Amino acid sequence: MPQTEFTDAIALLKNDHRTVEDLFEKFESARSGSKRALAEQICNELKIHATIEEEIFYPALRDKIEDDTLNEAYVEHDGAKLLINDIMASNDDEMLEAKVKVLSEEIKHHVGEEEMRIEGMFAQAREAGVDLAALRDELMARKESLMQTLKTEGLPPAEMQVLQA
Repeated sequence: MPQTEFTDAIALLKNDHRTVEDLFEKFESARSGSKRALAEQICNELKIHATIEEEIFYPALRDKIEDDTLNEAYVEHDGAKLLINDIMASNDDEMLEAKVKVLSEEIKHHVGEEEMRIEGMFAQAREAGVDLAALRDELMARKESLMQTLKTEGLPPAEMQVLQA
């Protein structure tokens, strides 16, 4: 994807949100034999998305948007990462559907908070005048790097940011 395909960082991140939402829908209607592959695809998409948000987007928002909004986002990511790592490490297909369902609900909540029209993270970032075009380029470059890593060697388990002891 060329870096100019998305108008700004928010457009890129919203595109990621729609991609994962579509994958969750496919998972729900898939036959049991293809659910594992879809679950892994969902998890990899979310690992990449969380990484670019935590390494680039969220730090750029620190001291520009409400601390509570940003802190909640990190905690929500960590909650999702626990499930992601569990799904990726488990061979227990009996619990796969339940785990993916709960992950879907967590992500839906998180996306809703980021995209909320007035109080959401994205709205706050726009209001604060964050350079979203420059962030788009940084996010895209890091995302492309992570996608290449996924293809060549796979992604490591998602690392916790907030919940670590």
